[in-house]
Amino acid sequence: MPLSDVRIIAIEQYGAGPFGSVHLADLGAEVIKIEDPSTGGDIGRYVVPEQHGEDSLFFETFNRNKRSLGLDISTPAGRAVFEDLVKVSDVVHSNLRGDVPAKLRIRYDDLKHLNPAVVCSSLSGFGMTGPRSAEPGYDYVLQGMAGWMDITGEPGGPPTKSGLSLVDYAGGLVAAASILAALHAARRDGVGTDCDISLFDTAISMLTYPATWQLNSDFQPRRTHHSAHPSLVPFQAFPTGDGWLVVACPKEKFFRRLAAAVGHPEWPEDPRYRDFTARRQNAEALLSELEAVFVSETSEHWLGLLRAAGVPCGPVNSVAQALADPHTVARGMVVETEHPHFGTVRQVASPLRVGSPERRHRRGPRRDEDADYVLRELLGYGTSQVEQLTGQAGGELPSEDPDDPA
Repeated sequence: MPLSDVRIIAIEQYGAGPFGSVHLADLGAEVIKIEDPSTGGDIGRYVVPEQHGEDSLFFETFNRNKRSLGLDISTPAGRAVFEDLVKVSDVVHSNLRGDVPAKLRIRYDDLKHLNPAVVCSSLSGFGMTGPRSAEPGYDYVLQGMAGWMDITGEPGGPPTKSGLSLVDYAGGLVAAASILAALHAARRDGVGTDCDISLFDTAISMLTYPATWQLNSDFQPRRTHHSAHPSLVPFQAFPTGDGWLVVACPKEKFFRRLAAAVGHPEWPEDPRYRDFTARRQNAEALLSELEAVFVSETSEHWLGLLRAAGVPCGPVNSVAQALADPHTVARGMVVETEHPHFGTVRQVASPLRVGSPERRHRRGPRRDEDADYVLRELLGYGTSQVEQLTGQAGGELPSEDPDDPA
């Protein structure tokens, strides 16, 4: 596997941090989750529904192919084990509040004496610097703060978040990319570094071209009817006789194909619709005509015609329909693991593909499941040391705020 020579210590919890490292684990990295026994470990273990004991399908989703070690690194004994792990690892990855890495002493300056090439990645709500660094940051809050909710939903409706935790997931991927870049540099130069990744920064960066337009002109991003593109027409969802479909015309050739497919080959010659600028200026008229056309037949009818004509389009699927799509199956995007309580667990795969190795997956670890491997095999501890340390095992269901140290 591409990352089979990489070891990551993950002081992570919930979604954003584990989402970043699960892709690295899927690519072969050894990811060792540090779970505090005094708080019951990763709070993701207790997320409902489909939760049982110290495990849940939420946890399984973000923690396949990983290992678990129960360890309280705020105690002298736990810190000693952690520091021994740092000596034989490549990365320390955390997703805690921005002020916590300094308190836990898990930044590069805190650890470089143990391993000069170690990469220390912190994924937090607001970063390790700035006026909000000590504030907790959650996806929903950040979608509001970064302007996403103001431009999502129907005009005149309430501010609306994405149906998915996109800030968390994008932040996890940004952290993974940063880790790989820093790891490359560390192996080239022999010197590690900090990766200070912020969900806030991630959300702001994803404003992309609407931000550029706003910063350099009088353009004001706003909600659009039927999730239309802010400037390209037509490029939106349309109701059909029995559902919805999305049609996209980001090139002039696609509009010509669309016009012919819906029985209006004259549209591209109409001065109102002849190019991007004209269609944007006359969007109301064009979209009204298209809506009348699409609602006259079923989604299947129109999708067949549009695909045959080479027009970018697709149905508005339910989650169940998306997961059952033949292309989802053909691309191997649903994988299976075996779990002692949940049985065969089906879940979505990582989209990261490097080469063509057979992708095997194992379930998420039970809390502290890999203590023997880490302490005996990896660190070479003797029996008495192991027995002392494993006495920390146990712990109750966590009551701590998930922004506190994991």
